[in-house]
Amino acid sequence: MDIRYSANQRDFKRYTTAETRAEFLVQNLYVPDTVQAVYSHVDRMVVFGCMPVAEAVPLDKGIACMATFGTSYILERREIGIFNIGAGAGTVEADGETFTLGFEDCLYISKGTKSVVFRSVDAKAPAKFYMVSAPAHKACKTRFLSFSDARKVPLGATETANKRVINQFIHPDVLETCQLSMGLTQLDPGNVWNTMPAHTHERRMEIYTYFNLPAGQVAFHMMGEGNETRHIVVNNEEAVISPSWSIHAGCGTAAYTFIWAMGGENQTFDDMDTIAMTDLR
Repeated sequence: MDIRYSANQRDFKRYTTAETRAEFLVQNLYVPDTVQAVYSHVDRMVVFGCMPVAEAVPLDKGIACMATFGTSYILERREIGIFNIGAGAGTVEADGETFTLGFEDCLYISKGTKSVVFRSVDAKAPAKFYMVSAPAHKACKTRFLSFSDARKVPLGATETANKRVINQFIHPDVLETCQLSMGLTQLDPGNVWNTMPAHTHERRMEIYTYFNLPAGQVAFHMMGEGNETRHIVVNNEEAVISPSWSIHAGCGTAAYTFIWAMGGENQTFDDMDTIAMTDLR
């Protein structure tokens, strides 16, 4: 497991491109029949990736739970949100109950779930399970959410190149969780900007994962304090960890989709500090 320690905004101003990528960029999440994991000390969020091909793959494959989490199993004191971003459908078995996830479907699994196992329906078109886990102090109900179950929030306009739909899945208006929130934002064709005007939220961190980027195209993820911004060039199916002091916005060389995940003190979505675009530096 890759462990990332917290970085502060003062030191971040001096980071090189390589240091910025090493600290915040998450790559290579989808390796056949393995679980890849990045543990961030920013609100102790964990990013997982799993691409089952020839095997049934348990969530804890290759992970020493006691050494990493101090618990006997991963979700003993954690909740997790799962999206399938692969070409084919897959199944997730959670304590004996099986859920089938098609493309862009979601599953929330509660704290206290001991066994989580991933499979692909067709090895020639494997599922790719993107996951984010947050610490949890209470158990909520495990729930499957198809793409059609998400709450749709249209935003933006073609004139500003940011016409998009925010699909809220793991969200207080959709289902109860302890602290985790997740959703999926789709940009319309010809639109490339997300999350502008930029903002921070001091009481929550956020993680973005970009996908549906056409071959050869990239996204420029903007981060840093509003008056001291930097960027990370992100390829398809890569993620970026965003501390609470950092903006999190992006511009692609083509339209794309991204999944956002948040954890922290609250789940109040308008608890943010917006920064005017003319004030960005």
